[in-house]
Amino acid sequence: MVAARITVNGEEAPLSPAAPHTTVLDFLRERGLTGTKEGCAEGECGACSVLVARPGVNKPTDWVAVNACLVPVAALDGQEIVTSEGLATAGAPGTPPALHPVQEEMAVRGGSQCGYCTPGFVCSMAAEYYRPDRCAHADADAGSDAERGPNGFDLHALSGNLCRCTGYRPIRDAAFAVGAPTEEDPLARRREEAPPAPVATEYAQGESVFVRRETLAETVRLLRERPDAVVVAGSTDWGVEVNIRSRRAGFVVAVDRLPELRELRVGPDSVEIGAALTLTEIERRLDGEVPLLAELFPQFASRLIRNGATLGGNLGTGSPIGDSAPALLALDASLVLADADGEREVPLADYFTGYRQSVRRPGELIRAVRVPLPLAPVAAFHKIAKRRFDDISSVAVAFALDVEHGIVRRARIGLGGVAATPIRALATEAALEGRPWTAETVEAVAPVLRDEGTPMDDHRASAAYRSAMLGGSLLKLYTRTTEAVSS
Repeated sequence: MVAARITVNGEEAPLSPAAPHTTVLDFLRERGLTGTKEGCAEGECGACSVLVARPGVNKPTDWVAVNACLVPVAALDGQEIVTSEGLATAGAPGTPPALHPVQEEMAVRGGSQCGYCTPGFVCSMAAEYYRPDRCAHADADAGSDAERGPNGFDLHALSGNLCRCTGYRPIRDAAFAVGAPTEEDPLARRREEAPPAPVATEYAQGESVFVRRETLAETVRLLRERPDAVVVAGSTDWGVEVNIRSRRAGFVVAVDRLPELRELRVGPDSVEIGAALTLTEIERRLDGEVPLLAELFPQFASRLIRNGATLGGNLGTGSPIGDSAPALLALDASLVLADADGEREVPLADYFTGYRQSVRRPGELIRAVRVPLPLAPVAAFHKIAKRRFDDISSVAVAFALDVEHGIVRRARIGLGGVAATPIRALATEAALEGRPWTAETVEAVAPVLRDEGTPMDDHRASAAYRSAMLGGSLLKLYTRTTEAVSS
């Protein structure tokens, strides 16, 4: 097996002697690339962001910004990354490198204050700069307060980057001023070639081992042999455990690049979403085809997190506050579970058995999520959190209603944050079905929804607040649907 290595700013670097749990952030800083900073070690500030070459949606390669503080460097064996130092282009001998257009705009518009967060902002901004369809959305008449600039720049690309000096206005000005990449731009040209293919990895240092197999069959056989293995995809959850809680694993198995977990198929009866597709990939490939998921994605953490996080990982943790579960419960989704003996399909409503527990057996992986078709025409996702973006939900509510001739024929409601597991609001669903979709029905059923689950007091919200938000969410849904009809 070829020695593990990674291409950094165009030059190959061996992973050894880094430990398998070493993050990309620490690996880079140990090599003198100190533009990559540690701000929070949880993926919430973006000071560590770097660009990774990934399979593209509209081009062979996309430059994707990820949190280097969360990703183990072993997960990027054979892959290609660019740091803030690598964005500048070499000048003539004896002259300093030429600034990248993003760096240039940040400098001339005063986008750097103390400078600590600047390299991370620059990398996230560069990923959006190179988004292939960005300029297709350019609009010279876009208002100064628009979340999408006149150059097509989506400001949500920076939602995972924090500026502690509160210098956001000049940063936004810089983002809205960048033009299109030129034909001579080497990183723009790089998009026309395929990204590095995933490689089989078995990287060991001391008693720790990081493994990636080439196929699902090989992986599930390995998991049968090593039921103690920690399975990782985007590492947006495991990375926090490593950094904040000093968790270490003797045997880690990566599934993020398995081709069988990265398919997305839309058929006549269902939409099947590979468990290892990132949320950003799902969002862009579905392009609004599942409206409830289209509402979920912008509220799920930040773009930096969505560039790494997967549905398989979010559901695999069994967390009661994972944002994807309520939406998928409302969609009546099921999970395709795979192990060395084959596959089975489990309704998501039957998947969770307790706090961070599920019916998934040792050695079993989530291969895909299946969403049945047709979709309910009335759908919404409500997230109640202390911050609008990049925050954990206090309460999450997802609705999917079939309303025919003014009557609720079928109701599915998923809840998160109000019990030990994500749950269906079964009593509320029963109370709605067969009744007219009117203000009187909503007023009568809202108390039922308020009593769903077992809300508790914690540092995010009180039980009373959570119950109030549940009842209010039904009124919010009704108001939105009636306003849409009247308009």
